Amino acid sequence: MQPNEIKPDTQLCTIIGYNAQSGTSRRYLNRILKDSTINATAIALNIKEEHFAFTMQNLAQSKVDKMIIEYEFGVDALNYCNEANSTQYVDFVEVVDGKIVGFNLDEELSRLVNTKFLDQRSILALKMMLIAHRWYNVDVEIDKIPIIIKD
Repeated sequence: MQPNEIKPDTQLCTIIGYNAQSGTSRRYLNRILKDSTINATAIALNIKEEHFAFTMQNLAQSKVDKMIIEYEFGVDALNYCNEANSTQYVDFVEVVDGKIVGFNLDEELSRLVNTKFLDQRSILALKMMLIAHRWYNVDVEIDKIPIIIKD
């Protein structure tokens, strides 16, 4: 989705990372949303390590209620979660009743597929599909992964 296509009714989420604007997570998620004709887009925030703590400390008081965490901040994000389903790292967070809740998708992935047969791009595409399903009710269609990861 191009910036001029964002309208008042467009649903937004955030992706945070070193290169979130040009990153693979954003590209995959936006492809999934577009393919599903969902009026939503990921707004990316490129951030440096020295600004990460400030961003996370203020997240619960901001207008952001769902955020994808790029892998480079997945471990550090745990320190700012009031709750999390993992002690290793988180893939995304949601703000629920003023609390930051972190989610790791590894178990859910393992229930769907044998991840040892997937490369990292396919795993990331499937994670973005699971997030799109959770936030925007997009169907989880594993057969679409090759279309999502095409360059």
